[in-house]
Amino acid sequence: MQVHPTALIHDGARLGAGCVIHAHALIAGHCELGAGVVVHPFAVIGGDPQDLSFDAGTQSGVRIGARTVVREHVTISRATRAGGSTEIGSDCFLMAACHVAHDCRIGNGVVIANAVLLAGHVHIGDRAFLGGGAVIHQFCRIGEGAMIGGGARISLDIAPFCLATERNAVIGLNVVGLRRRGLKREVMDEIKQALRALSTPVGNLREIAAATLQRGTFTSAEARSLLEFFQGGRRGFARVRQRDAADEAHDDD
Repeated sequence: MQVHPTALIHDGARLGAGCVIHAHALIAGHCELGAGVVVHPFAVIGGDPQDLSFDAGTQSGVRIGARTVVREHVTISRATRAGGSTEIGSDCFLMAACHVAHDCRIGNGVVIANAVLLAGHVHIGDRAFLGGGAVIHQFCRIGEGAMIGGGARISLDIAPFCLATERNAVIGLNVVGLRRRGLKREVMDEIKQALRALSTPVGNLREIAAATLQRGTFTSAEARSLLEFFQGGRRGFARVRQRDAADEAHDDD
């Protein structure tokens, strides 16, 4: 483990083997960093939530998984409930000046680009990518493998494997991300078909997804995961733009 002499690590913090803490970084008490986590200068991990009702005496923290990299000026707030933790998964990359608010849950392999702002209680699925300057409303969910475009404003849930931009605009599938996962062609086709089943301007998406699942048409874990996503959440769901629904994947490009 390497800790720069000017880094500040509070009592009660736990750092795994091989962590690197650069100059002027701050790790608050009750925070836990997995093996090989790297924290760059002026990052603050475990600061008080930006919540006017928060009691600073609450014992809460942050947990970060192995090999995650936290770049300069990143802020990760601790949880609001006693014994709770804001959670960041393993193998994530948090670029400079992004903010992860209290009680967020970030999956594994997530990339959060520069100046992204996550409000409280946001959930981000594994392998999602959030483009620079994107802002995510509290309690939103970003599904596994989704990509959020730079500067996007997201106040609704974004389904797994989708590409979203602007204001809650789902413009198709994150095809590049899907291809990088090495999925079989038949699995890719099922994901596209599942999204098409939900590409309707009207109707209750929870009910449509549940009925589609019940029919048993889709057998791949990925397609079923996309449909099951619509059984949870509290913010409502972003819909696929109709002009993109027919060719959302551009799978022949």
